[in-house]
Amino acid sequence: MSVEASTFQVMKFGGTSVGLPQRMHQVAKLIGREPGKKIVVLSAVAGTTNALVEISEEIKQGNVAQADSLVRLLEHKYEDFIKQLLSDKSQLKKAQAFIKAKFDELSAYTHESFDALLEKKILAQGELISTQLFTLYCEEQKISAVLLPALDFMLTDKDNEPVMHYTERKLKESVSRYPDITYFITQGYICRNHMGEVDNLQRGGSDYTAGIVGAAIRASEIHIWTDIDGMHNNDPRVVDKTRPISNLSFDEAAELAYFGAKILHPLSIRPAQNYDIPVRLLNTMQPEAKGTLISANQEPGSVKAIAAKDGITAIKIKSGRMLLAYGFLRKVFEIFEKYKTPIDMITTSEVAVSLTIDKTDYIELIMKDLAELGHVEQESGQTIICIVGDLVADSKGVLMQVFDSLAEVPIRMVSYGGSKNNISLLVKSEYKKEVLSSLNKGLFQL
Repeated sequence: MSVEASTFQVMKFGGTSVGLPQRMHQVAKLIGREPGKKIVVLSAVAGTTNALVEISEEIKQGNVAQADSLVRLLEHKYEDFIKQLLSDKSQLKKAQAFIKAKFDELSAYTHESFDALLEKKILAQGELISTQLFTLYCEEQKISAVLLPALDFMLTDKDNEPVMHYTERKLKESVSRYPDITYFITQGYICRNHMGEVDNLQRGGSDYTAGIVGAAIRASEIHIWTDIDGMHNNDPRVVDKTRPISNLSFDEAAELAYFGAKILHPLSIRPAQNYDIPVRLLNTMQPEAKGTLISANQEPGSVKAIAAKDGITAIKIKSGRMLLAYGFLRKVFEIFEKYKTPIDMITTSEVAVSLTIDKTDYIELIMKDLAELGHVEQESGQTIICIVGDLVADSKGVLMQVFDSLAEVPIRMVSYGGSKNNISLLVKSEYKKEVLSSLNKGLFQL
C-alpha cells in the first residue's frame, strides 16, 4: 500500500461517543456507513480519565488504600459495562479476563513510588481499555477490524512535537500487515516521548491524534465525532441562540479552537492543513446532521463565529526607555521565551506594552525579570473574546458592528491586523456572558 495514494478515512470518537455500551454499538454502525478502509481513533470512556486522575492524585498523596479503593470502584463500573456491551459468552469471558488483568495492573501501580512516568502510565489506561473492548465487540459482530497500538507508531520529540516521518513509516508498516482488514482501531491521546516512555498529548489530545494519523496516512478525510452537531457560531453553554457553521477554513477553525471553542483541540487542525486534508466535525447522537466541514476554502467577507478564552492574565510594562528605542520588545519576548510562556495578545504605545498570557506557572519569575525593564502591573480574571472570519473585505463594517454592540462594556485591549481571520478583545471575565450575547445580536442578529 502506498501512503501517498491512501484512500483511508480517519474517524475519531470522543469520550461521550463511547461513554455507554449502546454508544459503542452505534459507533460500530457509523464506521460501516460508507465503504472503504478506516482508521478509528477512540478516546477513553467518558469519566474514565477523570477517575484515573483522581487515582493518580491519591497515589501522589501517599493514600494507597484510597487509591486502591478507587481502582476497584472503576473496575466494577467496567464489569457492568462489558455485560451490556457483549452478548456472546466467549467474548464476554475475554473481556472479563482483560478487565481483571488491567485493573490488577492499576492496583499494583498504587503501591509504587509516584513520579511523572507512573502518572502517565495510569492516565494511558482509559484509551487502552476502550479500544480493546470496542475491538472485542467488532469481533463479536464479525466486523473486519484489528487493534493497532498507538504506542507502536505515535512518537513525540523533546519539544513534544510529533515525529511525523516515524509515524508515517510505522503506520504504513502496521496497516500493510493486514491487507484484508477494513477497520483499524487505535488509541487517541497516548504516545511515546523521545525517551521511549509512555506519554500523552494532553487533555483533548485524541483530536490531535486523529490529525497526526490522518496526515501520516494521507487520509481522504478526517472525521471528528463528538456530542454536538459541528462548530457553533457562539458558545452554546453561555449564549441561548447559536447555530452550527457549515464551512470553515483551516485558519478560521484553528483560531476558534485556540481561543476557546471546546469542540476541537487547538493543535488538531495543523497536521491536516499541512496536507490539505478536509476535517469534518460530526455528531454521534445525530449522525444525520450536516456538521462542519473544515478545508482550505474560505467564504470571503463574512464573520463566522465568536469564541471566548478564560483564565487570562494581562501584563503591562511601562518604561521611558521604550521611547525611540529599538530592541525593547526583543528583551520582553526573550523573558517569555526563557520561561516557555506563550503570549496570546499584544498591544504597544510609545511608552508601554500590554500583553496577555494564559499560562501562569512562572508568573512571579516573569514579573521579576520584567521589572528590570520598567514599571510592571498584572491583572488576572480576564477573558479574550475572539471574533473569527474573513475580516479583510468588510473590516470597517465589522469593527463598527463590534464596537456598537459593546458600547456599554469596558474593553481592556483590542488586537486587530495580526491575522485577517481574527479580532481579539480583552475584557474582565465578569462581562463574558454580556459580551458574547451582545455580539450574537450585533453580528448575527440572534
